[in-house]
This record gives sequence, C-alpha cells and structure tokens, in this order.
Amino acid sequence: MIFHHEIDEWLGYAPAHEVPPPGAAKLGYEAIGRAALEKYPGQVLLYLGTDKDEPGIVFAFTNRAVDGKPDDTTVTSFDAYSGKPLGLAGTGPMLVVLKLHTDLYLGQPGILFMGAMGFLFMVAIVSGVVLYWPFTRRLSFATIRSEKTRRIVWLDWHNLLGIVTVVWALVVGGTGVLNTLAEVMLNQWKSTELAAMVAASAGKSKPDRLASLDVVAGNAMSAAPGMEIGFIAFPGTPFTSSYHYAAFMRGDTTLTARMLKPVLLDGETGEVSDTRDLPVYLKALQVSQPLHFGDYGGMPLKIIWALLDVLTIVVLGSGLYLWWVRRRKTQRVAHVSAASSSSSLQPTP
Repeated sequence: MIFHHEIDEWLGYAPAHEVPPPGAAKLGYEAIGRAALEKYPGQVLLYLGTDKDEPGIVFAFTNRAVDGKPDDTTVTSFDAYSGKPLGLAGTGPMLVVLKLHTDLYLGQPGILFMGAMGFLFMVAIVSGVVLYWPFTRRLSFATIRSEKTRRIVWLDWHNLLGIVTVVWALVVGGTGVLNTLAEVMLNQWKSTELAAMVAASAGKSKPDRLASLDVVAGNAMSAAPGMEIGFIAFPGTPFTSSYHYAAFMRGDTTLTARMLKPVLLDGETGEVSDTRDLPVYLKALQVSQPLHFGDYGGMPLKIIWALLDVLTIVVLGSGLYLWWVRRRKTQRVAHVSAASSSSSLQPTP
C-alpha cells in the first residue's frame, strides 16, 4: 500500500493525460460534469474531485442514484483541459489489496474487525515495552549474545528491533485504528456540525434544478480565500444534506492540503450557506490517513516506511518463533516430569 501509486503506474492502471499546450486553460467543473454524464447516461454525479499530485485530472464519481450502493459507484478520470475520459480510477490489483487491508471485503464489520486487530497490535507493543527493561537491564543497548543458543540470539534481535521501531509501530498502529473509526466520526459530524449548518434550510428537499457547478466552485473559492477545491459533494450524498452542495476546500502546503474545510452552498442558487472548520476529531483523521501510509514526504519517506515495515515484520515473526520455542520447551519439560513421576510410582520388586 505504501507504493500503490507507483505500482498502479507500473501496471498501467494509473490515468495519464496529455501535456496541455502552453497557455491552455482548464475546463470548468460544469463541463467536466457534463462529460461524465454523457459517458454514463442515466446515472447521476456524486462527487467531482482533484488530486493535488495530479492537477491535470478531474475524478468523477457516478452511480445510478445518489443513495446507490457504494460498490456500484464508478470513478472515472477526465482530462482537466479537454474533458476527455482517461479511464477508470481505483481499479486493478491494488484495489484488491486495499480492500483486504481495510475491510476484508466484509464492509463495516470487516473495518471494525481490522480496528480490533490494530488495537491488539498496540497492546502487544505496549506489553513488549513493559517487558523490555526487566529482560535487558543487565545488558548494554543493542547487545547480541552470539555465543549463546539460537533462541537467545533471536531474543536479542527481537528486543533490539522492537525497541528501535516501537514509536513508528505505535504511530502506524494508532493511525490505522483511527482510520477504522472514520464512518463513526463522519456520522457524528453529520449529526452535530452539519446538522447545525443546514438548520436554516430545514424542511427543504432536493433542489428542483441544480445550480451551475462553475457558480458553486467560484462561490466556494471566494468563501475560502487561498484555498482550492478538493472535491464537490452533490446534494443527497453522505457528505452533505439533501439540498446543499458541499465544496471541501484544501490548502496548498503538504499539511494544509490534507486539512479540508467544508463550504455549504445552496443547491439551486449556488450561494454560500455556511462554512466552518471541521472538528478536531476529523482533523486528526485527515492527518492520520496519509501518515498511516507514509504519504507526506514523497519517495524518501515511503522508503523509510517500507524499511520500518520490514523490520516490524521481522519483530512479529521472531516473536512467534520465540513463543513457539518456549512452548515446545515447556511441553517437553512437562512430559519428562510426568514420565518421571509415573516411573517413581511403579512397585519395586
């Protein structure tokens, strides 16, 4: 998952667009929206969004209905300058890996299961830290007693690699657990913050006629100076109300690009209804998602994340090995003790 962008590009699943001629201007969101609906007649738009790392591409999410099944949603990439479809996004082998990593193809129960596993992973790390000091207090740091038995050598490597990677493992484990609570947090935001934002429009159902997306985008950028549009949610989708557009704005730095700010807009006129920062728990979620995959510092950070991943796998493997060896030794001692007791009970001639 750390290198999923690179793997998608290598396998040919990443959308690629032609280099625009000098001075070419991007199309408006309205034109991209029309292109998406022409490609998928009978469907509706759910979201239009961009990736800060792919400024020449607009992603369109379509489905049979705004409340259609998530698995029926199609994500298509379009050239931001010509409106030409560039193919489906989020497909291929990495989609399978992503689903296995997040929910095991089980939906919300699978997500919560993975969260529970992540929590147990963190408990194991903390218990390892608690045991580290009693086992190593008489040894210098990073001591590997190579003259001892193979189990002792593995124990020393296990302790060394474990203490070196402990902070990173806690960060990745903690952010992973936090990510599994994304839907819970989103529902909390919708029932509190979003409900307060749409209170003035209570009673309004879906718009009779949707406002132009170019008007929506222009008003949203005016309401959030210095920010650009991350994605626009259409009325009725999970990120807004049944009547409003929601434009989620982002900054242009490495950190602020992850911190979205919602601007709520009237579905019929495109006028700004409300805007406010997201609560702390959703900001923490936004920061944790790229941190979980080492997606903050480009390729150098990805390589560091991958190396720490390998070391953590070695720690997990050595932990299992040490547990198995110790269990086998305990069983052998119990067997010998039982045999000895049985022998002592035999009547002597």
